Amino acid sequence: MEFSFLDELPKIVWMLIGIVAFLGVIGLVLVLLDAPRTKRDRWQAVAFLAPALILLIGGLVYPVLRTTVLSLHDRSGTEFVGLANYVWMFQRPEILLVLRNTLLWVLFAPLLATGIGLVYAVLVDRSRFEPVAKSLVFMPMAISFVGASIIWRFVFAYRPADQEQYGLFNQIIVWFGGQPRLWLLEQPVNTFLLILVLIWVQAGFAMVVLSAAIKAIPAEMVEAARIDGAGAWQLFTRITLPTVWPTLLVVLVTITVQTLKIFDIVRTMTGGNYGTSVIANEMYSQAFQQGQVGQGSALAVFLFLLVIPLVIVQIRRTRKARELA
Repeated sequence: MEFSFLDELPKIVWMLIGIVAFLGVIGLVLVLLDAPRTKRDRWQAVAFLAPALILLIGGLVYPVLRTTVLSLHDRSGTEFVGLANYVWMFQRPEILLVLRNTLLWVLFAPLLATGIGLVYAVLVDRSRFEPVAKSLVFMPMAISFVGASIIWRFVFAYRPADQEQYGLFNQIIVWFGGQPRLWLLEQPVNTFLLILVLIWVQAGFAMVVLSAAIKAIPAEMVEAARIDGAGAWQLFTRITLPTVWPTLLVVLVTITVQTLKIFDIVRTMTGGNYGTSVIANEMYSQAFQQGQVGQGSALAVFLFLLVIPLVIVQIRRTRKARELA
């Protein structure tokens, strides 16, 4: 199997390349918005952007092109097989299960996380204990996905019925007369339990962003609605929801992109076993554990194609909002 020198770079180097590449993109956008007018200015712009653009090409553009090429080759990356890896993706039952799990994540995690964040932001808005209440919900955002997964593994931990339970979930079931179970091994319940971890983390993000949007609603508008006899539900449906709708869509798209890329939670809690694998985890498993470079690359390209429409939608909404401002 052939690898270029870029494949041997340590993770910290890739992280630094990603950071510099991101800054390079931002700089390029700024230059395009404020294009240099003289030849000297153009050369200065090139001199400043060249290092970042080189790292951008080496750290982002090249890997994307290389992965796309590998997805059209066999497991060793040497023999061209065309679209065979993409056909394989939709023919193997285990991969179809992976795609189904990813669909469940995309359907439930963003909607529930955004919905919970919105409801919570409305309920605690201008309440007496608002700072404390928001801090409690936002706190999981300070924890990495790996840390959150370890915490929830303890929550779902199992011991036989004749032993004392240290997993909170099974202990509650025992208190109500039930039997402890290996929840992370039972399909399809285990997939929804993993989704719960992402909701627990992302609900705080949604709450903070939507809370800021709610506070931006003019107080005069709310007072006028109350004078006209609007109740709490009418205020929410007629004033709050329409006003924060653009922000709500931004939060929803952001969490959806995060959900499509989810890897840490699945890898930490189940390793992708017991019918819980998703595209990102299967991509890693195929390419780095089973040595199926072509199939792993095909999954990576497919995941990339799923994210692109969301990015386009977000860019269009941002441009439209800028034109209306």
